[in-house]
Amino acid sequence: MKMTESSGTLYICATPIGNLEDVSIRLLKTLRQVDLIACEDTRHTKKLLNRYKINKPLTSYHQHSRLSKEEMIIQKLQAGQKIALVSDAGMPAISDPGADLVRRALKAGIKVEAVPGPSALITALALSGLDTKSFIFLGFLPAKSGQRRDILKGLDEQIHTMVFYEAPHRLLKTLADIEELLGGERSIAVARELTKTYEEIKRGQVSEVLQYFKDHEPRGEFTIVLEGRTPVAPRGSMEQIVDEVEELISNGTDKKEAFKKKAREYGIHKSEIYKYYVDKYESQKN
Repeated sequence: MKMTESSGTLYICATPIGNLEDVSIRLLKTLRQVDLIACEDTRHTKKLLNRYKINKPLTSYHQHSRLSKEEMIIQKLQAGQKIALVSDAGMPAISDPGADLVRRALKAGIKVEAVPGPSALITALALSGLDTKSFIFLGFLPAKSGQRRDILKGLDEQIHTMVFYEAPHRLLKTLADIEELLGGERSIAVARELTKTYEEIKRGQVSEVLQYFKDHEPRGEFTIVLEGRTPVAPRGSMEQIVDEVEELISNGTDKKEAFKKKAREYGIHKSEIYKYYVDKYESQKN
């Protein structure tokens, strides 16, 4: 729809994900000039505004209030007001109900501008040490176990780095599902408290990181960066692979490490190799 000359502007504003100094000059300028700020949690946003001595009217806009607030916000925009949309952390409209407001504003012919800035997704990806040339973002995985596992099963052949958001009370279940369905030997980085004083990035294999969080209670919101399946062309025959495993073991490599090494090299689960290895070598020894 063509934008109307009398309509205002909706600003999609990225806010700090942790450290309040992660603001941009443009963000502060925008928040000072708008007529209204629509925010996920007014108490949270006030902390940012107070830090930079900004005094503007606030209205809550979140998953439970969006249906009742959208009409009011759209009417104000159509009347020529400037409104900033912010979330508690990062860029609104990314795994966030703000996407509905953006679509509604565009449909109504209202001008929409982005004020870019901090993002937990990009920050965790950059810190992960994993491949960043291509990746897929899946937001929050479903809370229900069956739905979450179905999605993970469908990612088994995904070759791109995968990024998820996860809540602390579901982290262990999600990591356990990843270990079972995608393999415990995959590389993973789990980030929390990004840009805060106690920022923490745990890197390693899925099985190792899962054990860490079993020993250390998960706290805070998490961003998970998971290695994709290594593409191999062409893949050697399974007989050849188990022969290579046996050669490693014969040369002194720990059996578990030998399976892990070949699983990573050929982009397959170590359980697949183990099955063929048992049939060919363990049966010969018995």
